[in-house]
Amino acid sequence: MKSTLIRVTLAGALAAAFSVPALAAEQGHEHAAANGAPLELDHGRKWQTDEPLRKGMVEMRSALASELGAIHANQASEAQYEALAAKLNGEVAYVVQNCKLEPRADAALHKVIAEVLAGAEAMQGREPGVERREGAVRVAKALNAYGEYFDHPGWRDL
Repeated sequence: MKSTLIRVTLAGALAAAFSVPALAAEQGHEHAAANGAPLELDHGRKWQTDEPLRKGMVEMRSALASELGAIHANQASEAQYEALAAKLNGEVAYVVQNCKLEPRADAALHKVIAEVLAGAEAMQGREPGVERREGAVRVAKALNAYGEYFDHPGWRDL
């Protein structure tokens, strides 16, 4: 029952996350994530962040960093990948529910979040032909991109 509740909660959070771009587009805001444009800086500057975003991203980075040894050694178990993916999904839900960025920064963030979610899905074994380890690599790249494009004092790449 608890796992069903988590799935329902996460599904709602993800639905909210992906409805924000549609709403922004309806309001006339450009949403680059919808058209597949690459992640870009804000006129040469990093995008502003808020406290909930920074908290969630630190938690995601910490969760992945704690498993890097096993992942690099190709010794992470399916259970470790499942737990890591669940933690990442939970932090994404937290960010989606609490982060309030201006529309263009939000659009840029959705590109990072989409990669984190895709990596988590692969870590759960839900992407045919993709090893769970590849999902972790995808998340690491997304988190490093976050640090490159978002103003997060003290952020360290993986």
